[in-house]
Amino acid sequence: MDDAGAKTIATTIGTLLHSVHDQMREHARGMDHGTLNWKPLPQANSVAVLIVHTLGAERDMIRAARLLPTERDRESEFRAEAEAADLLALLDQADRELDENLGALTAADLTELRPRGDRPPRTGLEWLLMNYGHAREHLAQIELTKQLYDSRT
Repeated sequence: MDDAGAKTIATTIGTLLHSVHDQMREHARGMDHGTLNWKPLPQANSVAVLIVHTLGAERDMIRAARLLPTERDRESEFRAEAEAADLLALLDQADRELDENLGALTAADLTELRPRGDRPPRTGLEWLLMNYGHAREHLAQIELTKQLYDSRT
């Protein structure tokens, strides 16, 4: 892969992840504290948790692909409570970091094996694609959680 190919992939992944961020914004915008932090079941996740966790995983993944150090408290993501304004600010910050990191992505970052925590190394491209799938799964959970909240009797 050459630098032009890496730029094309980075741009495509960026467009896809920005789209997920935009859809998360649409769901969070205007939701009150109770709705954002409501869990349909004791072991389920709220909309706020799903957004915080998705963005934490995304940041961790893109930094791993670039071999940049990162600190992440994954467990705290699942205890998050937030207001809509907090989540919108997190999404704005995630957009900026995503653009910065994808803009600096190299062909080596995409094709060479990259460690990520205690998981087996994968190529940066694999991490990017897996993370996009992860983000879409959580977006679907957000949509379902919102439907369940709206359908309560």
